[in-house]
Amino acid sequence: MSSEQPQLERRAAQRFDVHLPVSVRLAGGDRERSGFTQNLCARGVLFHTDLPLSETDAIEVTLVMPSEITLAENMRVRCRGKVLRVLSSAVRNRSVVAAQLEGYEFLPEADDGASDLARISALHEHHREDEPSTNTRKAFVENSQRP
Repeated sequence: MSSEQPQLERRAAQRFDVHLPVSVRLAGGDRERSGFTQNLCARGVLFHTDLPLSETDAIEVTLVMPSEITLAENMRVRCRGKVLRVLSSAVRNRSVVAAQLEGYEFLPEADDGASDLARISALHEHHREDEPSTNTRKAFVENSQRP
């Protein structure tokens, strides 16, 4: 008989172990770098990047949220948040960053800019008629704001 007690999950939102390409920058900055997620939930993200970041930095992370998370269509989203922790990574010159997400901005699928995200997003190309409806976006935001 084992004396170990099972640990209860204390997270308020479901966490998804997903590896998604992301674009990361300091909030209001123009220097943008790429990275990838390790896991993601409505209130936070753990990701790898070569952008130098420090605890408390305000950041913007842009990615395509898959339908498994949105419970609808894939959605391109810019998340605003704050860096909680920065750890060194085994991957060359990268850091593992834990960030709290504080807000979301739903973006159109097409991006005329020449950013890294435009190249990354080409992997997730969608047509405008597939763009999520306002109701779908509202449902995602409501799900992400549940206690």
